[in-house]
Amino acid sequence: MTIDEAFGAVLKELRASKGITQEQLGFDADLDRTFISLLERGLRQPSLASIFQLSKALGVSPSHIVQRVEDTLSAASKR
Repeated sequence: MTIDEAFGAVLKELRASKGITQEQLGFDADLDRTFISLLERGLRQPSLASIFQLSKALGVSPSHIVQRVEDTLSAASKR
């Protein structure tokens, strides 16, 4: 699993747990829905600014997102 894939998995999980669509997350984070989709599929890397925008829209800290990505990568490497 790549960092991009791990970030995408975490983003999708956080978005789903909040019960919002990619469209709504994009609106709340002031990012395009297609960019959200590309992030969730691990096809794009977020900028630091994007991570901050996403974290605010999801109601979590940027460090929470980064820690979840790190945990996901760690778990994947143990498989």
